[in-house]
Amino acid sequence: MALHDFWFWLIAVLWIGYFFLEGFDFGVGVLTRLLARDEAERRVLINTIGPVWDGNEVWLITAAGATFAAFPDWYALLFSGLYLPLLLILVCLIVRGVSFEYRHQRDDERWKRNWELALFWSSLVPALLWGAVFALMLKGLPIDRDGRLDGGIGALFGPYPLLGGLVGLVLFTFHGSVFAALKTDGDIRGRARALAGRLGLALLPLLGGFLLWTQLSVGRDRGWPTAVLAVLGLAGALWLNRLGREGWAFALSGVSVATLFATVFLGLFPHVLVSSLDPAWSITAVDAASGRYALGVMTWVAVLATPLVLLYQAWTYWVFRRRISTRHLPSGH
Repeated sequence: MALHDFWFWLIAVLWIGYFFLEGFDFGVGVLTRLLARDEAERRVLINTIGPVWDGNEVWLITAAGATFAAFPDWYALLFSGLYLPLLLILVCLIVRGVSFEYRHQRDDERWKRNWELALFWSSLVPALLWGAVFALMLKGLPIDRDGRLDGGIGALFGPYPLLGGLVGLVLFTFHGSVFAALKTDGDIRGRARALAGRLGLALLPLLGGFLLWTQLSVGRDRGWPTAVLAVLGLAGALWLNRLGREGWAFALSGVSVATLFATVFLGLFPHVLVSSLDPAWSITAVDAASGRYALGVMTWVAVLATPLVLLYQAWTYWVFRRRISTRHLPSGH
């Protein structure tokens, strides 16, 4: 395998890992308004992701950094053409991180409520925008014959990207609901399972329709297996959630998230950006890649560092594996 192909698929794995992990973080943030009935339950939900959310965001930093180093033209065109939505995502991620740290700094109900609202919106907006951005990246941006973008953000409001954004939001919220059922105990656990069931039923036709549209219009034949697996994973997660098998339900909801974005990258390859003006003007991995020496050095760094990062993150999840509920919250904290 050529180095530019290797790095395309490694970046795909990084993005998929990010959406698998950060997806339930976004979902839990949305659930602080949809599921929690009082301040104590919001504390429980926040505590389910409190030890891991910042580690999950490392996947985004690594994916963006790897894209910049391995495919600078891909990075430049994507971040310039979709500057406003990507900037909005970045602002939301900053506000979200601050909300985790600032919410408990003052014992004032209005203070806490404002930061909880900030957490809700800064989780909902990125979940919506990430789905729209990746759908648009697959459908195509207005790239001209010279490899320059002629506009870009207006295409974000087309029916296909908007459907992709809606699928991303509902899928991440479902993923977060299953995670909340896995990590909590008591009354909130049962309500999380019930909400996951309702969200999953609403998501099935949305996800199926989006993937069918993708494969028939902008996808490639090799994406059919992952598209089917995404729908089957969601259906399996729904069934196991109904049976109360939260661990397996979470695993299959993760499979649905991973295979959805795998379908996007399978439809994209060998291009990194598709031109909506003329397919011949699309940017391939070969066109956008850095030099062979740079890719070779990066490969050695990735081979040595990636196993250590995976081991550390797995250890973190193992340490914080137990369920929590309102009875575990220290009074007066």
